[in-house]
Amino acid sequence: IVTTPEKWDIVTRQGEGRAYTQLVKLVIVDEIHLLHDDRGPVLESIVARVIRQVETTAEPVRLVGLSATLPNYADVATFLRVDPEKGMFFFDHTYRPVPLQMQYLGITERNAFRRFQLQNEICYEKATGQRKQGNQMLIFTHSRAETGKTAKALRDLAMERDELSLFVREGGATQEILREELSTVKNADLKDVLSYGFAIHHAGMARPDRELVE
Repeated sequence: IVTTPEKWDIVTRQGEGRAYTQLVKLVIVDEIHLLHDDRGPVLESIVARVIRQVETTAEPVRLVGLSATLPNYADVATFLRVDPEKGMFFFDHTYRPVPLQMQYLGITERNAFRRFQLQNEICYEKATGQRKQGNQMLIFTHSRAETGKTAKALRDLAMERDELSLFVREGGATQEILREELSTVKNADLKDVLSYGFAIHHAGMARPDRELVE
């Protein structure tokens, strides 16, 4: 059964379905870091109900929590009644087949507009560093709206510094292909930056636009 926490919470609350829900012997909670979110109370009630079922029926139910962004995994493991020696698994960057380098850059600027500018300037320096090595890159933003704003800001910085050739060569085959594709693009932000070698992607875009970027 693949379901949402809210739906499973309703199903397990109803007494008439208990005969069927008790047949479930494995409960996997994906994105369990949502305990610290609006949906947290629902997840808590599901976990508590599973643990209570095990205690009252003496029939084991395996409870698995998964997350890629959970710094306090040991606390959550305690909440799930996990034996830390046998049932808690933490996979850091050393398990990756491709090495991962992490770098944290702090920005202390309090003015929102200036902070956005600084973020884009730092992002641009990192992007050009990768382009000079012939690499492509993915840049993640905080919202759908910021995908377009960030792409335009990076494009503008490249134009100001006369470095557009780092992203797409003027008169090259790639630029010609991108310009030809513009006629099919529906998203205004994507249409604005695509011919310069930049693109955006988020769930609010039309499927043809997303498939084009992919």
